[in-house]
Amino acid sequence: MSEILLVGVNAKYIHSNPAIYSLKAYAKAHCQSAEVEIVEYTINQSRDSILADLYKRKPLVAAFSCYIWNWSMIQDVLAELPKLLPDTNIWLGGPEVSFHAKELLAQYPMVTGIMLGEGEETFTELVQHYNAHDRELSDIKGIITVDGYTGDRVPVEMDDIPFLYEDLSLFENRIIYYESQRGCPFRCAYCLSSIDKSVRLRSMELVERELQFFLDNQVKQVKFIDRTFNCNAKHAVAIWRYIVEHDNGITNFHFEIAADLITKEQLELIGKMRPGLIQLEIGVQSTNNDTLQAINRYTDYEQLREIVDKIRSYGNVHQHLDLIAGLPYEDYQSFAKSFDEVYSMRPQQLQLGFLKVLKGSPIEEKAGEYGIIYSSKAPYEVLYSNWISYSEIQRLKGIEEMVELYYNSGQFAHILPVLEQEFDSAFSMYEAMAQYYEEKDYFIQVPARGYRYQVLLEFAVAINPKREQLYRELLTFDMYLRENLKSRPMFAANQEPYKEQIKEFYRQEATEWHYLKGYEQYNSVQLQKMTHMELFEYPVWEENPVERLEKQAYVLFDYKHRNPITNDADIFVIC
Repeated sequence: MSEILLVGVNAKYIHSNPAIYSLKAYAKAHCQSAEVEIVEYTINQSRDSILADLYKRKPLVAAFSCYIWNWSMIQDVLAELPKLLPDTNIWLGGPEVSFHAKELLAQYPMVTGIMLGEGEETFTELVQHYNAHDRELSDIKGIITVDGYTGDRVPVEMDDIPFLYEDLSLFENRIIYYESQRGCPFRCAYCLSSIDKSVRLRSMELVERELQFFLDNQVKQVKFIDRTFNCNAKHAVAIWRYIVEHDNGITNFHFEIAADLITKEQLELIGKMRPGLIQLEIGVQSTNNDTLQAINRYTDYEQLREIVDKIRSYGNVHQHLDLIAGLPYEDYQSFAKSFDEVYSMRPQQLQLGFLKVLKGSPIEEKAGEYGIIYSSKAPYEVLYSNWISYSEIQRLKGIEEMVELYYNSGQFAHILPVLEQEFDSAFSMYEAMAQYYEEKDYFIQVPARGYRYQVLLEFAVAINPKREQLYRELLTFDMYLRENLKSRPMFAANQEPYKEQIKEFYRQEATEWHYLKGYEQYNSVQLQKMTHMELFEYPVWEENPVERLEKQAYVLFDYKHRNPITNDADIFVIC
């Protein structure tokens, strides 16, 4: 009954909780006798299964890491845990409980205390309190109990935080999160990072050593959780230069950046990178100047667009752009304009998110002034405001789902630009798609992945029946780009009359090897199974394939060689 248990409740199994690993590593480094264990669950597990596991462990202390995505589950656990383990001390920490902590203690009297803000040193002293009994709670800065708040704590030095990943077996098939800095110099009103305006950097000596560990172990992806990675240009360049010079050809690095801060030197570095070495997440949020001013973002939109376009021209970086609906001064029409302007940059992903009024954020203080009404429970998402109604938010939810299914999946990259020509804007296309789903009750029973192609065909033909064959060919092309299908899609044209010609092509290719380099050890029958060949009447591989070809053409899909950014098969057009 001496164990101190750090409890993480993650959104998905593939996620991990770097905060609790950091707390444990720091405590072990400063308190050798500390008996600290970590347990992680997911919000998809039942409350009862989590309670049963905690009961079996019977910890002296259970410390929960609290965020908007797991707070509802943790609240459910808190209501029952003291009944099962009355002698267990319950502690909370994390952004969800670091604000309004006094009210939370009154609401949950079973909680011993709450750790506020950064937790490494605070948790270490709590460990010493419970393990060595050489420290009183009143002497530990950064906690609040029924006796009151003990006072602020000086932020920890970044180099003092131990490396979290010495044992990679604990993170098999899970995302690796890495932190090279803390804090953010910007004051975005919806973000808690705006509270800590100082930026603390981990030394490059340590960062290089730790990045090399990931590279040597061929970790598939490392996701930097720095709030604005490139806010310090020198630091960003040093890291990007290192991963370029030590690239192992496998590891991908994810960064959240401010595009308008990208320098010429950084652009030159990005242009030299292996395709797939990095991916960039860029928060645009809105293109409405009044909105940007209200949320304390002073982005130069034209400069941002120029940078995004430049990076896209390199063809080697996955770009993920974010928008937030429900912000001040952004009504439905204004959001549609923001959507179209960001969509026109053609990122690999466009995330349409909704304002979350986080505890302690500046936007929470002004919610009344802006008429922002939001959900009482986590994640405190906007319901409506002075500028946008609840019904309009619901319409945007439908559009969000269409963007996620059809645009962000990357599986419809050739039909969508052609279908867009039928509408006044990209936004109006997704709006019409969402309405179609609503009419067909597909939002209640979302079609399976394969059937989504058929649904899109039905929608497209309803819009313009004269282009039915073109739409069928575009969907066929999009589908075979991603997957060598075992069964032929129902919307694809009959290829039976060309069966012998295709077989003859493979027989010839198996002796001459004009196209399929790297397949030399296979015979023609094997080649035909490993690749695919399709006849088209439209140039579906081109940017605007609306005119029929003078002569039909075959497309050969090579699945052994794929685009590292889109994962599309390589193709060869054979006339």
